[in-house]
Amino acid sequence: MRNTRKNRIGALVIAPIMAMATAHGMDYVPVTDARLKNPEPANWLQYRGNYAGWGYSPLKQINSKNAKNLTVAWSFATGQAEGHQSPPIVNNGYMFITTPGSQVIALNAKTGEEIWRFKKELPRDLLQLHPTNRGVALYGDKVYYTTLDTFLVALDAKTGKQVWESKIGEWKHGYYTTVAPLAVKGKILVGISGGEMGVRGFVKAFDAESGKEAWVFHTVPAPGEPGGDTWPGETYKTGGGATWVTGTYDPETNLTFWGTGNPGPWPTEGRKGDNLYTTSVVALDADTGKLKGYHQYHWHDAWDWDEVSAPVLIDTEIGGKKVKTAVHAGRNGYLWVLERTKDKMNFLAAHKYVEQDVFTSIDPKTGRPSYDPARTPGKVATTFCPSLWGGKDWLPEAYNPDTGLFYIPATNNLCSELPEPEEGLEYQPGGLYIGYPIPDVLGSLRLGKNAHKSIGEVQAWNLKTGKQVWTHTYKGINWGPLLTTGGNLVFGGGTADRKFRAFNATTGEVVWEYPTPSGVTGVPTSYEIDGVQYVAVQSGWGVDAQRMQAGIDAATNTKTNVPQGGTVMVFKLGNK
Repeated sequence: MRNTRKNRIGALVIAPIMAMATAHGMDYVPVTDARLKNPEPANWLQYRGNYAGWGYSPLKQINSKNAKNLTVAWSFATGQAEGHQSPPIVNNGYMFITTPGSQVIALNAKTGEEIWRFKKELPRDLLQLHPTNRGVALYGDKVYYTTLDTFLVALDAKTGKQVWESKIGEWKHGYYTTVAPLAVKGKILVGISGGEMGVRGFVKAFDAESGKEAWVFHTVPAPGEPGGDTWPGETYKTGGGATWVTGTYDPETNLTFWGTGNPGPWPTEGRKGDNLYTTSVVALDADTGKLKGYHQYHWHDAWDWDEVSAPVLIDTEIGGKKVKTAVHAGRNGYLWVLERTKDKMNFLAAHKYVEQDVFTSIDPKTGRPSYDPARTPGKVATTFCPSLWGGKDWLPEAYNPDTGLFYIPATNNLCSELPEPEEGLEYQPGGLYIGYPIPDVLGSLRLGKNAHKSIGEVQAWNLKTGKQVWTHTYKGINWGPLLTTGGNLVFGGGTADRKFRAFNATTGEVVWEYPTPSGVTGVPTSYEIDGVQYVAVQSGWGVDAQRMQAGIDAATNTKTNVPQGGTVMVFKLGNK
């Protein structure tokens, strides 16, 4: 009886929303493989704008000379608190965002008018560590997103009506999903969260039309599988290796690249070995999910340095030789430059970009680092740099083909101290499986020797020379994903003062800034309608940005208040 009544109430709520969608009447242009492979500049069709993960818009109406004239075109309050991290995805006048609470909202990208809204009801006893969502994928006439209770949901792009849903994993066993899906050749690819809850990580593909599972690749191999000998006994079953940030894709080789998270539990005594393929990048055949190559950024992780950001795919020159690279600013504090081929990933270079005191050397042929035992958590309390949130957490970097520069939203001069591990840790399905008490994890932050000067940074690197070109520093933290444009600009937020900024992409000069209602940890995008360029981003502070800020406040005896509440902010030039 209770469920029946709930369904009737749901129908009453949904009906006016559907009526609004029908009345809106905008045409919707299906998203094809050809459009995803060669996206038109006026739209922003996928997580980072293109398959290579550049975070680059060729639009140049807004440029480094006139950006000072940017003004608010429209704004939209989402009605949700916590961290808003998803990019506004735009197709032919439709904008799609996701919010905390497993909600998708479709908006008119020119006016901000709400077209439809879909929200999945979540189990009340669901346990997860990151109540956020990182966005949608578009394919055909559908919108795809993942939910905290571990479903992939397909929605009609024009009406918001659910077409199908498929179960990705079992939330009662610690799995949950925040990742934005990746659409490739009729399949929808997703990763998984839950690395601190004893999951076994994977990447899965589903048929875009039916929702039927097409393939799965486990990031932690079982005995007898390649890499299975790097895990003792049955530890692979709870070995972590989560994949909670969207992968990239190379149409030429049909390979999709995914970053992987930390092994579990954090203390290392029970899982001796390299623990493949955690803290790595894996290259998978997009049709079959078969492993074609990998590189492990650091082996046998003890620092919670997830390397979940997929590498950015850039064709450039290294040492005067043209190279197809895969570039990743690691949570371990090094900028990794790899060569990608159809069946292998080769190490080219690694550049330290923040304070790092763990690696004593890096093998020049393989890229395998050696560790300082005194900076490696084990049986006793240990301090190390960068902190467990890393030199860069999940925040996307950006690459601009016009400037040739690679931009990193970095955190410098912060360290962590992990205590002696808990004794008697046992795996319980659906429970935390970390190995350290949560209060000690959240209280682990320590200030580095130069933290009094600056912490947050935006860095620009020349990949051809391996040199840092410019750096903008902040006194506080920077949790701002980056966008770069053909107008010689870099956009990003991420600071506790709530500001969203534009930098001159060549020099790093701040050319514009605007205080949003909350802090900006959302991924910015840009699009064009009727000859007007827009820049869009979600403001909404929370999750790990809030936790890191609390750690700094505890270390400095300060108190920082960043208002809660999500808002879509859209900007254009004042005379447009």
